[in-house]
Amino acid sequence: MIQRELGTLAEDYGRTGYYFPIDVMSEAQARTYRDSLETVQRQRRATPLEKAIFFSHANFVLPFVDEITRLPAVLDPVRTVLGPDLLVWGANFFIKEPNTPNFVSWHQDLTYWGLDDSAEVTAWVALSPATTESGCMRFLPGSHAGEVVAHRDTFDQANMLSRGQEIAVEVDEREAVDVILRPGQMSLHHGRMFHASRPNRSPDRRIGLAVRYITPGMRQISGVKAYAHLVSGQDTFGHFHLLPPPTGVMADGDLETAARAVELEEQILYAGASRRGKRVT
Repeated sequence: MIQRELGTLAEDYGRTGYYFPIDVMSEAQARTYRDSLETVQRQRRATPLEKAIFFSHANFVLPFVDEITRLPAVLDPVRTVLGPDLLVWGANFFIKEPNTPNFVSWHQDLTYWGLDDSAEVTAWVALSPATTESGCMRFLPGSHAGEVVAHRDTFDQANMLSRGQEIAVEVDEREAVDVILRPGQMSLHHGRMFHASRPNRSPDRRIGLAVRYITPGMRQISGVKAYAHLVSGQDTFGHFHLLPPPTGVMADGDLETAARAVELEEQILYAGASRRGKRVT
């Protein structure tokens, strides 16, 4: 990606709160990563805890996911927005099976994350086609410019979010933009962006990896010292436990660390909720 494109990215992102499509790998490479994921899924009968790890910290236990989070083609656009020093706070798969009712309601990412600032960017990497038919993300341009608005919990079983949270204000869907991506492309969006996605009505799985990048100066409001990976630059703050890359595919030691991270994250995500939600992939 040349400098002119990075400059355009920063300007457009600042105005709309998102940017796409960005080519980060070939379709063949995206297929290889997808094959790696599906091989793990075929070989393991995942426990509820392992499913929760896939939905929050897949980079802790899958070396190929950690590799994606560190690809220069992924990092360079994020550095354009956030600067050179980057942590990965979370990396989770959003997988919609073919012809299923699962959806994501209109929400803002930073609502329940318990972070003290908004220096966060989500890079959403498509490992299968993200189309209108398959339930691609939808953005409301410019919605990042306001504050986090009130949300309500639904705990709807078809809603892929932890609490089934949805924005408690009216959203004019006529203004929404469909985030159509081919395998190997990614989008960036701001943590206050209003976004959602519809069910997958296609015959193929819709697989996306959402990587949550933050600056090291961010911290958890609760004072909890959560886990993260330093993937660019340096961390001079020490607000997070910094982890090394995973040692293998679903290695025992990595799974233990990921289990602790999930427990901490659920304490944060469900703070003030009437009950815990469901663990899903």
